[in-house]
Amino acid sequence: MSETTIPPYNENPGLVKTIAVLTLINGIVNILWGLGITAGVVLGTFFIGLICAPITILPTILGVFEMVYALKLLATPPQPVQPSTTIAILEILCVITGNVFSMIVGILVLVFYNDPQVKEFFARLNGTPVPVPPRAPVPPAPPAAPEPAPPVDVESPAEAAPDTPAAPEPKKPRKRKVADENTDAAPEDNNDPAT
Repeated sequence: MSETTIPPYNENPGLVKTIAVLTLINGIVNILWGLGITAGVVLGTFFIGLICAPITILPTILGVFEMVYALKLLATPPQPVQPSTTIAILEILCVITGNVFSMIVGILVLVFYNDPQVKEFFARLNGTPVPVPPRAPVPPAPPAAPEPAPPVDVESPAEAAPDTPAAPEPKKPRKRKVADENTDAAPEDNNDPAT
């Protein structure tokens, strides 16, 4: 009998695996962080901090959502999910509870979601058409090279024909006329009978 092998599912891009692993690890850290903060506040205030428990337990709830999302991405074949920018933003907001690791993971995941390869993977995974990036316009073909002019025989000035006029000499600049210094005085009138 011949064995038939089923080709493996297209593997996730490296950044998608990175997103899944980071989200899974961060989910575990957030669950432990939230439970630790809640236990510390409740026990540290002799159970009066139980009032703050709904606020301090929020990282734990986020951790559960992170683990579910990451496990969907790591499944073979991956289950259809959208890129979860909401989870990434909530990871960044976990810095309010003092979890700096979660903030770093959230920033990295948001950056990875903008990678074209990751966008294409999620589009294929969800069966949506992959957006085609606009192509750069093709420059028009360069104009054809002009044909070379026929060769011109260069004659020496002595061989030049006498009927061609010589180039005119450039005009010399004219001198400026300056008026006499006595131009302000009234002109003398020779027709005056009184003189």
